Amino acid sequence: MQVSCPNDVKIYNLSAGKSLPEWLSERKRRSLLKKNVDIRRRIELIQDFDMPGISTSINVSKDGQYILATGIYKPRVKCFDVKNLSLKFERCFDSEVVAFDILSDDYSKLVFLHCDRSIEFHVAHGKYYRLRVPRFGRDIKYHYPSCDLFVVGDSNEIYRINLERGQFLQSFLTESMSINKCEINPSHHLLTVGTQEGKIEAWDPRTRSKVGTLDCALYCVGQDNKLETVPAITSLKFQGGLTFGVGTSTGQILLYDIRSSKPFLIKDHMYGLPIKNIEFHQKMDMIYSMDSSIVKIWDRNNGKLYTSIEAQNDFNDMCIIPNTGMFVIANENTKMQTYYIPSLGPAPYWCSFLDNLTEELEELNYETIYDDYKFVTEKELDELGLSHLKGTKLLRAYMHGYFMDIRLYRKARDVMKPFEFEVYKKKRIQQKIQETCGSRVQIQKLPSVNKELAFKLMDDETNIKKKKKSASNLLKDDRFKALFSNPDFQVDKNSEEYSLLNPVISQLDKSKARKLKLRIAEEESRQKMEIDRDNEENQDNSSDESFIHDDSSSDDEKPWVKEVKRQYRLIKKIGKQDEEEDESVKSNDQNLENHSRLFEIKDHVEFKDAKPIAKKQNKASLGDRLKNQEAHNVTVSGLRGNREMTFIIGKKKQSGRAKLQVKRHGKDYKHLLRPAGNLYRKKRNGDLLFPNILY
Repeated sequence: MQVSCPNDVKIYNLSAGKSLPEWLSERKRRSLLKKNVDIRRRIELIQDFDMPGISTSINVSKDGQYILATGIYKPRVKCFDVKNLSLKFERCFDSEVVAFDILSDDYSKLVFLHCDRSIEFHVAHGKYYRLRVPRFGRDIKYHYPSCDLFVVGDSNEIYRINLERGQFLQSFLTESMSINKCEINPSHHLLTVGTQEGKIEAWDPRTRSKVGTLDCALYCVGQDNKLETVPAITSLKFQGGLTFGVGTSTGQILLYDIRSSKPFLIKDHMYGLPIKNIEFHQKMDMIYSMDSSIVKIWDRNNGKLYTSIEAQNDFNDMCIIPNTGMFVIANENTKMQTYYIPSLGPAPYWCSFLDNLTEELEELNYETIYDDYKFVTEKELDELGLSHLKGTKLLRAYMHGYFMDIRLYRKARDVMKPFEFEVYKKKRIQQKIQETCGSRVQIQKLPSVNKELAFKLMDDETNIKKKKKSASNLLKDDRFKALFSNPDFQVDKNSEEYSLLNPVISQLDKSKARKLKLRIAEEESRQKMEIDRDNEENQDNSSDESFIHDDSSSDDEKPWVKEVKRQYRLIKKIGKQDEEEDESVKSNDQNLENHSRLFEIKDHVEFKDAKPIAKKQNKASLGDRLKNQEAHNVTVSGLRGNREMTFIIGKKKQSGRAKLQVKRHGKDYKHLLRPAGNLYRKKRNGDLLFPNILY
């Protein structure tokens, strides 16, 4: 079963199982049938519903119990019993069947028109009688009230064969040279024939006279058409007593009311192929029109297309199962096609299980491609490094590429692009992050593609004129978003089209572009300051995210990430407390210094050992400090007066406040240190080695 959705309408092809290429040998097909479960489980609605070569015509009996189809080769007819979903009987002919009709309600009385001017009558047990007509026939129809069989063909006569008497009656003479189609209205039994000249003639079998002529080619021929291209009538079909449809050889369908000479609707297939069949859907008021390449289903009132089915092989005939959504098609292939559209009606009673099956599959999407084969182009084949397989059995040339086994394609893809999935995953993560950040304050940035055009639009945005306001909306319109983001839309300045359109872009000179850049830079800096001001309150959360952010999603799933987050928050909290304590200490030190400047002079105290306060020399240069020292320890060596100077720089002692801060810092971070039990020291040849340092 294959599912397609043209125009959002589900169409089930019940004759197709899992698709297999035609180039497979019969031995390969049998082996796949044994091994592959999908092929064995495919739906085969009617057993042996096929022909040895092609199928030419198909029809359903009046009681709906039997489906009859003709085909070649050899020429034959097959009758299928829908109750048993199997073949009822099969009979062969001496020549091909052009058309056939069912005379009874079931399969017991049949008539076949052959391509060798012969007509065969069949009954339940087999062939009953055979006769010949004067000219080659093209269509036959049976008139039930008068028991007359009408035969039309390559002649201007409508041959009448009375089956009750068993003899030919006087023929109806028409004005045309040949007749392609005939149809009898089931309500008032009016006989209509379609001619090669594009006309329809209506005859009354009761009075045996012509009652009217209708020129259909008048509404189909255009001004440029010549006389030899006048469309012929190729199909006829009645709906009720008043409406009938006409199909032409140029692909038009005309709907008429028999009370008017003008069609009330004209539908064109736009393929230029003859319309082979027209069918009316009674309940849904739809029309099926078929040519050799497509079946179109459209509304009878306005001609709006409902859905369509394209042909993989040329279509020959079509028949609708009455009051259902199923129809069968004879085509240029061995297997006759069966289609089911649930939206047009229920399944027939003899296959009611299709309704339950399609309801379960309604949410699934199927691809109409080979399941076990992958189509690759020349470029993809070169990227995979499989160009050397051209001409072998592993590649099957098809159109502009090749079919190859899906397993071989996956192996080659994994070898050439092993990290393709990881790149795709990271890209998806970045897209999700950008979507979550969309609610934040947006900064207007210059696009990376087509900057000059963006400058031009921004310049137009500042202009007050109304004629330029519409152009400035391109930057904000989502329909043109790819113009400034996709590199494929980058303007090629070296192309001929750009040189012709260059005056449009050159209106923006360098000075204006420089002003726009400055204005945009000021706007970005202003918005950044606003964002920083807004993020000061949530600094902890933002810093945590930036600290632990990583493109790979695998690290987020590890258990130690939560512990790192918790420790990082704790460090930030301790750092804030230290800053507050430092501020309080600074304020206390300043108060102490202010108080320490005032000394109380006591009695009987001598200042003999007091020394002047040394001046600070931190800002003095090295030469100035050496000049102030008493001994420079300068020695002269060599004949050329080389001088050598030695001196000692004293180490600055830490104050008590600095020692206190270092001690407190070590105490706070003590619980974060990892044990060093894995480290050991080994001495070899005087060197120290640390081989087991773990990170």
